[in-house]
Amino acid sequence: MEELFNLSYKEEVEALKDEEEFEALGDKKYINHEDFEARLYWAFCRPSGSHADQIKDKHPLVSIMAFNHSRLGALERFCLLHKDVIEDDELRKKIRNRSRMLFRDLVDNDFNELNKVLEMVPMYIDVAVDQLINGRKWNDIVANEYEATLFLEKAKDFIDDPFMQAFYEKLQNFEEFDSGEVKEFIEKLLPQKEHLSPIVLEFYYNQAMEWLDECDLHILQKKSLEKLAKKLI
Repeated sequence: MEELFNLSYKEEVEALKDEEEFEALGDKKYINHEDFEARLYWAFCRPSGSHADQIKDKHPLVSIMAFNHSRLGALERFCLLHKDVIEDDELRKKIRNRSRMLFRDLVDNDFNELNKVLEMVPMYIDVAVDQLINGRKWNDIVANEYEATLFLEKAKDFIDDPFMQAFYEKLQNFEEFDSGEVKEFIEKLLPQKEHLSPIVLEFYYNQAMEWLDECDLHILQKKSLEKLAKKLI
């Protein structure tokens, strides 16, 4: 890594490290420094992760360094990233590893920010799909039904059995629901029906039918819920 930097700036930063306000002093001296190498080195070694202004830097290499060393979320990072990095295949290679980690987090959430990021960097749809299928799952956050529909459209060229299995795992499972929760969930979907993918609607219809098969509700209550669920398809 050292070969990327002017070593005189490394020595300057080392000399500042004993100062009580080290990071603030570094920001004041280097974030807007006229020499891009000084800005590049500070983006690399800023103690609390790079600053948003560093990701917005006018030089693509500084922007890349800051993007890779930031602690900001994926959406904010991609919003700030230099446009040349987004548009240039070779420059994008320099953020691919970090982007893969960021897409892991995006896929783990409700797909809202995932879709916003993919609007900015549609060429990363393969990374998003890979993380959906192969990435380690860190939480049980369910995808929003509308956002799931948007993602399906973006990923339509990648749809196969492994994709669908992983996609269904991001949707709400009814197994732990009681009858009131099943009814409430279906009633929430119905006003959105025309905006949701048939794949999403069919999944939730099947969830309702499976739940009804296993429940011990009175036959009339079952019929009422079944009638409601059929409105999904």
